[in-house]
Parts: sequence; C-alpha cells; structure tokens
Amino acid sequence: MKLVFMGTPDFSVSVLKAIMNSNHEITAVVTQPDKQKGRGKELAFTPVKQFAVEAGIPVLQPQRIKSDEAFEELSNIEADIFVVVAYGQILSKRILDLPKYGCINVHASLLPKYRGAAPIQWAILDGEAQSGVTIMQLDEGMDTGDMLLKQAVPISPEETGASLHDKLAETGAILCVDALNQIEEGTITRTPQNGAESSYAKMLTKQMGKLHFNQPAAVIERKVRGLNSWPSAYMMLEGKILKIWKARVSDQLSNGQPGTVAHVSKNSFSINTSDYQIDILEVQPEGKKRMDTACFLLGHKIEAGSSL
Repeated sequence: MKLVFMGTPDFSVSVLKAIMNSNHEITAVVTQPDKQKGRGKELAFTPVKQFAVEAGIPVLQPQRIKSDEAFEELSNIEADIFVVVAYGQILSKRILDLPKYGCINVHASLLPKYRGAAPIQWAILDGEAQSGVTIMQLDEGMDTGDMLLKQAVPISPEETGASLHDKLAETGAILCVDALNQIEEGTITRTPQNGAESSYAKMLTKQMGKLHFNQPAAVIERKVRGLNSWPSAYMMLEGKILKIWKARVSDQLSNGQPGTVAHVSKNSFSINTSDYQIDILEVQPEGKKRMDTACFLLGHKIEAGSSL
C-alpha cells in the first residue's frame, strides 16, 4: 500500500524505519515544524524529519494540520492510508476520511487504558505489571477508535520510562507493519473500546519531578524510574537541584520525619518517607554529570538526621 506517515519524536522513527523496510511505500512524511534548540537558538529538525530527509522522502511541516492549506496538500498526495505515530496534532474528520483505509495510530498502551499524552511513564508511575502497544483506527476522539491489534509488554522491576519507551517502540514497529499487511489483505478485525475501562495519562511537566518524601517509598521509587529520562525526579539540596536517577526501597522502616536523612554509608544515603526508608543510589548535581552516590558523597557532606 501507499501511505503518508505522520510522526515527530524518536518513538515514531522506529515505526517509520520498519515501514521503510516493508513492502509498503511511503509517499510523504508529515511532522511538526522545526524548533529552536540550544543556546544558539538554531532551528533543528524533528527526529522524523531527519530520518525522512536522509531517506529521500518528501516532508510536509504544516503549522496547523487542520488548515485548508494542509488539507489541500494531503489531498494531492497518493495514499491508501495514513499512519500516525506521536505526531502531536489532532486530525480533523475530513483528514481522517481522506485515504481509502482511513488513518491508523500506534499507541503505547493497552487501550482503553492510558489514553492521552504520556502512557509509557504513567504505566510505571502507577505500578502496572505490564504495558503494551495498540494499533487503533483513528476517529475524532482522544484515543477512542476501534482497536486493530494489541501486544502486551511486561514491565520489569527496574524498568525506566526510557527503557520501556525503547521496548514499546520496537514492539509498535513490528505490530504496525503486521496491521498494514492485514488491512491490505482484508483480514483485520476491528474491536470497539470499552470506554468504562478507560483512563487518562496526562501530559508530564517538569514540576512533577519534585520528590515528596511524605509519600510511601514505593511511590517515590516508581517516580524516579517513570520520569527517567524526562523530566527526571529531583530534590533540593543546599538550594540547588539534585536529580535522582536511581533509588531503591529499603527493607528498613523510617526512623524519623519524612525528608530527613536516616542513614549514610560509603555508597548511598537513605531518606525517611511515610513508611520505609529509600536508598539514593545515583544522582546528578546541578550543572554536573550523572554519578553514583559513592562519588557524590566524596564531595558532599550529608549527615544522618539532617533535613532535606
């Protein structure tokens, strides 16, 4: 089949590569406009645009996908189906109805659970045992379309948002090509979602990364993993941000007020929470590189009983 691919971040690139290596033909790529990055404020390509340019695929970057100009451009492209993967804009009904087979979406959760912007991270934050990928027929709702294919992916005890992202991107790439094959063959099955079972994965913010030690240790540890690599969990130390990249729930009960240092060893320090202590194993001081806590403690004095 001939298709238009719509996507923006690294997650989308994995699917784009898989389609490139399949029997299907990508006639154009649609991605978000270039954005300024770095101190020089130079315009940077999106990951999808970077790959498409290198592969010689035509690229469209409308400011508003719902505009008449964008619709006209898409109308002039030969395509049987549109594949949408973390594009970043909502499609209008007239675009959804444009191709012969409509528009399909690769969504990083087992729908109807975790509709919305950040399904990967929220699965870890909520302590789920598994996540997965759903190939969905897009409609006008927020991730409400009929499900075409699903594949579960286990969440390991040490899973981070970054590692789960990569697993789901790989799974989504394989599943998307499978869905395209079945659609072309006429063997795909559509299953409506049960809206009563749905949940919403709201967008992440930098403020969400701040750790609150009056919560249970398991909740704090999941936040450290779930918000890795963005926006990352952090605490304040001596008026500066200290990012926490790795932590572990201790088997020791808290022995003081939440947020006070319970114990300091050569390789880590432990903080009291609302139940168990939490061991801090890897950090990143403001303006410096990530390091294990043993290296951090060589240059920073932290004492048991102090308040953080």
